[in-house]
Amino acid sequence: MNIIITDDAFNWFKKEMDIEHGDFIRFYARYGGSSPFHEGFSLGMNRETPLDIGVETTRDGVHFYIEKDDEWFFNNHDLYVKVDNKLDELVYEYKLSK
Repeated sequence: MNIIITDDAFNWFKKEMDIEHGDFIRFYARYGGSSPFHEGFSLGMNRETPLDIGVETTRDGVHFYIEKDDEWFFNNHDLYVKVDNKLDELVYEYKLSK
């Protein structure tokens, strides 16, 4: 499983969350909403210090990660983080890991 952050998404994080070198951004399963895999759960995101990283990608010193306890949510899929330019908000896509 991988986390892929597009250039547009990375710039969104810099603009909207004022991220900088050394920051940690967590993607996690949250109760409520829906996802392609789990009704009643959706993907959340926040700035948080990790406890037990399961998957991580680092870009310009910023760590994007998923805790081991949340890996079940992704159902063996890679997470692609993109931006909907019309709405200026993040969009998540899931593609089966190879």
